[in-house]
This record gives sequence, structure tokens and C-alpha cells, in this order.
Amino acid sequence: MYTDEKKIYRLFTNWLVTSLFLVFLIIIVGGLTRLTNSGLSITEWELFKGILPPLNSNSWNNYFDLYKKIPEYKLQNYSMTIDEFKIIFWWEWAHRIFGRIIGLTFLIPLIFFSIKVGFNKLKNLHLIFVLICFQGFLGWYMVKSGLINNIDVSHFRLSFHLLFAFIILSLIFWNYLDLIYLKQNERKLKNFLPEIFMILIFLQIIFGAFVSGMDAGKIYNTWPLMGNSYFPDDNKIINLFKFSALSDASLVQYLHRNIAYLIFILYIIITFKVYKNKIVILFKPILILGFVVFLQIFLGILTLLSGAGILISSLHQFSSILLITASLYFLYRNKFSF
Repeated sequence: MYTDEKKIYRLFTNWLVTSLFLVFLIIIVGGLTRLTNSGLSITEWELFKGILPPLNSNSWNNYFDLYKKIPEYKLQNYSMTIDEFKIIFWWEWAHRIFGRIIGLTFLIPLIFFSIKVGFNKLKNLHLIFVLICFQGFLGWYMVKSGLINNIDVSHFRLSFHLLFAFIILSLIFWNYLDLIYLKQNERKLKNFLPEIFMILIFLQIIFGAFVSGMDAGKIYNTWPLMGNSYFPDDNKIINLFKFSALSDASLVQYLHRNIAYLIFILYIIITFKVYKNKIVILFKPILILGFVVFLQIFLGILTLLSGAGILISSLHQFSSILLITASLYFLYRNKFSF
């Protein structure tokens, strides 16, 4: 009996790690799909039909003809050849097929473990599967915003799509931590600074999606100033307090920069409190978090200076995944030491 439980535990752990890795990958692929402007290359939902890619010239021509009907082609890519179209098609197709793989990779073991362990014990994981399905809907909802009147998808819908990807990633990682760690009787931070830090990280992800969706990283490619001043000279401070600021590229970049500064300052404060109060259980998590915070800020600066080049922008997004997981690790270790 004990051997069977140990085997189930090992399989369960491996499943969560695999799911976590796949979500890591799809966030990166999704980011590259956006950076290569490939997200509108497939203009239909195609839940089942789209599993297979085009297998002959007629299929390719059909997809290309559909693409020619949307504003992105008419206003921006009107000189695109079918060979160039194939490049952006493959990115979007890979992104969609990855989503299907994640769904199946999560669902099939979930059914198995629900039978073995019991549905009630895995209710939180069933919720994650519902969110994975909802994420597919959000992806199509995002794509639809760029098919009629715009050459790009809505940056608001893009931010929701990315935010839910990180929520799914976070829930899987949290369940993994819950599986491998025992609760310990240790001192912890008795304030809400770790939670506030986590909220700032998620807020920064939203603004990062705004920057990506509006190509706001391609303006003001200087640091620490935005051009010749700290505040963008093509705007007024009063505009920060208007809802339209969320659709203004220079203000969105300004806010993205300053949230990063707030995150850094809060990290310094938390680190000071951890070491001042000698909270030994948090020494390792705070060091890991510090490394990732510095890496993320460094890559963010390089992204700006490079004019949001594809490679460095992709690395910046990858480090945001590391930042989320490091922040969750720190939050978890603090929350469940008592």
C-alpha cells in the first residue's frame, strides 16, 4: 500500500512539473508570436480543424486568402508573399497547437488522479483545467479584436490573455510547492509586504503586456531618462490620471518603468526586514528573488536600449516567468512558516 502511494505521489509530482514546464514554454512561444506579429495569421477559430497544418498548396492559398481580408494585410503587409506568410503562420499555429497539448496533458492525468485520489481532493486542480479552457477562449477573443478595424489586437485583451497565463502558471506552481514542502514552525514577516510585492509583480505583467501590445518599447529608447527628461516630453503629468493613459504609448512605458522602480525599492525593504529579524527560512528565497529582480530590470533596460529587439524582448519575457515563480516561492515560504 505504501509503495502504491509513493508511486502515485511521484507520478503526481512529475505531472505538475511537466504542466509547469509546458506553460513556461507557451508563454515564451506566445511572446514570440506577438513579437513577430504572427498572431493574426490564422483568422478563424478552428478548434478541431486547425489541428493539422496546411498539407498542400490549395490549403496554403486558402489560409493566405483569408489573411488578405483583414486590415493587417491590407494596410501593413500588402506586399507579403506566401512564403513570408508561412513564417508568421507557423508561429501562430505552434502557439495554438501548444495550447491544445497543454489542455490534453493536464486533462488526461487529472482524470486518472481523480479516480485514484478522489475528486474532492483535487478540486483546485479541476479549477485550473477550467482556467486553461477559458484561456483558449481569451486567446480567440484577443485575436478577434484585430480582424475587423485594427491592424493589431487590443492591448487590453492581450493583457488579459497574458495575465491568465501567469495565473495558471502560478496556481500550478503553488500546488507543486504545497506538495513538496511541509509547514514549518519558523519566524516570518508579520506584515503584508510579500503580498503587496506579489500584487506589484502582476500589475507589472499587465503593463508589460500593454507595452508589447502597443509597441511602446520602440519609443524612448533611452535610460534612465525618457529622451531628455524623466517624464516623457510629448505628454503632460495630468494625463496620467486619465483612463486614456492606458492607451498612450509613452505614458504606458513611463508607468512600466516606474512600477519596476517600486518593485526594486520594495524588494530592498523586504530584504532589510528579513535580515534584521534573522528570518533564516527566508534567506534562500530572498536571495533567489533578488537575483531574478536584478536580472529582470537589467533585461528591461537592454530591451529599451535595443529598441525592443526580438531576442532581448523574448529574454525579458522569459525572466518575467522566473520573477513570478521566485516571488511565489518567497510568498509561499513566508506564508506557511508559522
